[in-house]
Amino acid sequence: MIKVGVLGARGRMGSQVCQTVTAAGDMEIGAAVDQGDSRDPLAGCDVVVDFTHPGAVLDNLHWCIGKGLDTIVGTSGFDEPKLAQVSVWLGDAPGVRVLVVPNFSVGAVLMMRFAEQAARFFTSAEVIELHHAGKADAPSGTASRTAAMIAEARTAAGLGAPPDATVTALDGARGTALGGGVHVHSVRLAGLVAHQEVLFGGPGEVLTIRHDSMDRISFMPGVLLAIRGMVGLSAGLTVGLDPLLGL
Repeated sequence: MIKVGVLGARGRMGSQVCQTVTAAGDMEIGAAVDQGDSRDPLAGCDVVVDFTHPGAVLDNLHWCIGKGLDTIVGTSGFDEPKLAQVSVWLGDAPGVRVLVVPNFSVGAVLMMRFAEQAARFFTSAEVIELHHAGKADAPSGTASRTAAMIAEARTAAGLGAPPDATVTALDGARGTALGGGVHVHSVRLAGLVAHQEVLFGGPGEVLTIRHDSMDRISFMPGVLLAIRGMVGLSAGLTVGLDPLLGL
C-alpha cells in the first residue's frame, strides 16, 4: 500500500484527493494536514500531495524536501523563479523527487500539447483561462505553462512576437503578455470550475483549442497516476504529467 500524505486536506481539491485515495485499492491516507496542523505526521508517508495556497506552497515544499519526502504539487502559481528555487533545494537532497503539475486533467495536458504543436503554424496566439471565483492566482498555472510552451515553439520556428498594433489601452485590457509576447486573459466567475481556450490566428482562419473541466473529479485520474508513477521518476524536479503519460 502506498501511504499518501495530503497537504490542504480540508480544501476543495485536498478533500477530493482524500476521498479518491481512500477509494483506491492500492493506497491509503497516511496523514491529512491543513492550515494550523502540524506537518510532522507527513514524515511517515511514502508520498505527499500538496493542494494548498500559492502563498504557502513553497514553505511546505521546502519542509517536505528537507524531510526527504517525494512530493507532488498541484498548487498553482509556479513560475520559473519558483521552479529554480525548488531545484536549488533538491540539489541538497539527493534522491528526493518533486513533481509539479500545472494541471492533473489528462484532457488539459493534451490541450497544452496540441497547442504546442499548432504554435509554429500561426501568426497570432493568445490564451483565455476561465476559473471559479475562489481561485487565488491569475493567470493560472496551466495558462502560464501553455503560453511558455507556445512561445518556445514559436521561437524554435523562427517566429517573432505575435502582431499587436495596440498603442493605448486600459490597464489589463490586453491581459498579461508572458514570454514571447503571448497574451493570457483571466476570467473569474461563479459557476465555473476550470476552463481554457487557446486561440491561433492566421490569414483567413482561426483555430481554437478548448478544454473544460466540469467537476474536480476530472483531475483525480491524473492525481492517481502521479501517486503511482512517482517512484518511477528520476530524482529531482519534474514538471507536468507528460512523462507519466508517455508524451
